[in-house]
Amino acid sequence: MSRRLTALTLLLRCAVKRRLARVPGPEAAERDFARNARLFLRQPPHLRQVRGGGGLHWISAGPCVPGRALLYFHGGGYVAGSPDSHRGLIARLSRHAATEACAPDYPLAPHAPFPAGFEAALAAWAHLRRLGYRPRAIALAGDSAGGGLALALLAQLCAEGTPPACVVAFSPWTDLAMTGDSLRRNRRRDPFLPVERIGELVATVRGDADPRDPRLSPLYAEFPDPPPVMLCHGETEILADDASRMADRLRGFGGRVLQEVHPAAPHAWPVFDGWIPEARATLKRAGRFVQESFSDTSR
Repeated sequence: MSRRLTALTLLLRCAVKRRLARVPGPEAAERDFARNARLFLRQPPHLRQVRGGGGLHWISAGPCVPGRALLYFHGGGYVAGSPDSHRGLIARLSRHAATEACAPDYPLAPHAPFPAGFEAALAAWAHLRRLGYRPRAIALAGDSAGGGLALALLAQLCAEGTPPACVVAFSPWTDLAMTGDSLRRNRRRDPFLPVERIGELVATVRGDADPRDPRLSPLYAEFPDPPPVMLCHGETEILADDASRMADRLRGFGGRVLQEVHPAAPHAWPVFDGWIPEARATLKRAGRFVQESFSDTSR
């Protein structure tokens, strides 16, 4: 554990977690997220971002192999975040994967509760297919809620027999039924997320939907013949069980799952690339995983 990570977790615990515990509602959370992203989420040099058709932001930093795309879904609990807030993370993952990334500006709750985000994910996939990208030339990725969204889309694509090359999910939120024991076990250990607000957030996001709907909670989805999946999470996260049980679920369908479990990193730590070395190390491994998955599907 680096000194920078120690300092970051202290800052998160003393400032960010306390603010999240008392933020008045989703609108204020969205404003806080946007402001903090501008201040703290660093961007790599030579970042390129272009708004394209289908509501997609194309983001890259460095040379990219043509004919491939990385479809990235940002985190933010389905109530905050955007391609702009996450462009630093997306660009660095693009560089390490040597693949141009695109990120949909999907609608957020409470103005657009479930299934708006899932439908936007389907639309983003369909737009890439119309542009000529083959399923096995597309990788899916996301962090937190965006990681859950990527896995929910994966289930739909596996059911249709058109799976992507692979999926990368950083601290994915996969169970809005809130059955994971880590919600209790890591209540005090998590330096970032206050567990007492999760139930309120779920109610805002799901509306009248069943929290076990697989389009919302991919932990309950079917994954026939899944592609390789990389799942990253910290041991102290309240959502640790969302990722670990997701790994077991995918393996139950014969999937190859690469798990990266950090003993002390906070929720979705790759977003802090530029501040902590652990973020860069994870992004490099994720980029390598994406490149290897593309190579395997092209043989």
